[in-house]
Amino acid sequence: MNTADIFNTAGLGLATGLALIVAIGAQNAFVLRQGIRGEHIGPIVAVCALSDAVLIAAGVLGIGALIAAAPAAVVILRFVGAAFLVTYGAMAARRALRSQALLAGDGSSYPGKRGLAAAVTTMLALTWLNPHVYLDIALLGSIASAQGTQLQWWFGIGAMVGSVLWFSALGFGARFLRGFFAKPLAWRFLDGGIAVTMTALGIGLALGA
Repeated sequence: MNTADIFNTAGLGLATGLALIVAIGAQNAFVLRQGIRGEHIGPIVAVCALSDAVLIAAGVLGIGALIAAAPAAVVILRFVGAAFLVTYGAMAARRALRSQALLAGDGSSYPGKRGLAAAVTTMLALTWLNPHVYLDIALLGSIASAQGTQLQWWFGIGAMVGSVLWFSALGFGARFLRGFFAKPLAWRFLDGGIAVTMTALGIGLALGA
């Protein structure tokens, strides 16, 4: 094992991790919304990054094989996750029907402010109740194992770095959109999009898609 192998393997892990994370989904939609609102961004990004680190480590350790061997547990999780996503989608749809906007230029005051505990709990649920994340674990684990025992953890580290970079950019970078979201109509479009995304994901999970 040499330095070039380490960097190449870590780069592969980074690219693979980003490919799985950078997509329109429940987790990203929630982080984006929190970032625009300027609400508990640090803790939310930390929860996402730490959760992904645990999941990626589990994949490298081969936990994905255990998950694949317990289809009943995955089915139960699928329906619980589907119910949660549809419920959250309904809440977003309700918000979309209301007129709301950022009341201050720094985004520190706005209707419906969410407490830290509620925000973190929601983020944890969106992350851990999504059965697709466990499929990603199995995929990452299989790719990591293909790198060999000496390099598989470098692959995992690369994927973890990708997670940190993405969620930091999404959460902290969303502040540049606050001017646009000072308009109530913009929030209605965002929440409407989140409602459609969450509901579609929930129905898809329930139908096994």
